Amino acid sequence: MPTTTAAPVPHKLTSKGQATRARILEHAAELIYTNGVHATNNEQLRRAASVSGSQLNHYFPTKKSLVLAVIAWQAERILAFHRDERFAGFDNLVALRAWADSCVGYERAYQEGCTLGSLASEMIKTDLDVHDELASVFDQWTGIFREGIERMQQLGRISAQADPTQLANLLLAAFQGGIFLAQVARDIAPLKDALQSAIDHVQTFATSPDADVLQARGA
Repeated sequence: MPTTTAAPVPHKLTSKGQATRARILEHAAELIYTNGVHATNNEQLRRAASVSGSQLNHYFPTKKSLVLAVIAWQAERILAFHRDERFAGFDNLVALRAWADSCVGYERAYQEGCTLGSLASEMIKTDLDVHDELASVFDQWTGIFREGIERMQQLGRISAQADPTQLANLLLAAFQGGIFLAQVARDIAPLKDALQSAIDHVQTFATSPDADVLQARGA
């Protein structure tokens, strides 16, 4: 699976420097999500992160370098969540449903939406050259599902006729579309329905009608 090339952390930062950079990134991500990239400026960020102009320029000399770092920061959080051991590498239907329950169960899901999806939606309309980095992150995200479905096939849990790439795209599209509609409606139901329908479709390829039950028991 390819790794994102977005904004590597400088190699010679002290622990204090790393903390300062992380604080800037956290506030930058929040400001960009709230106000948008073009409406977020250095003065706002300096005040929010309590840093000087020289500090900000030291860590992020250009807006592109800042945006790339925010993409990498958001990606790290999202990919780490999906790689959590509670989802067992998404190699069974129970894990997929546990993921859906976790997404739906987050009490602020319909208020916050997907921070990375919102950022990507804005970025593809700008002249900032960050498309490759965004594509890499979403490929890694989709790849987590694709590899899980491939393992399901190897384990004989779903049919070899299933297309892992197609199903992985469906799962991520269901999440992105569902979370957007949930934000609009201010109701989690659209996300719940979208994820359930997508996973139900994956289950149509199951080799046993009781696949969820069998997998929950470790079969």
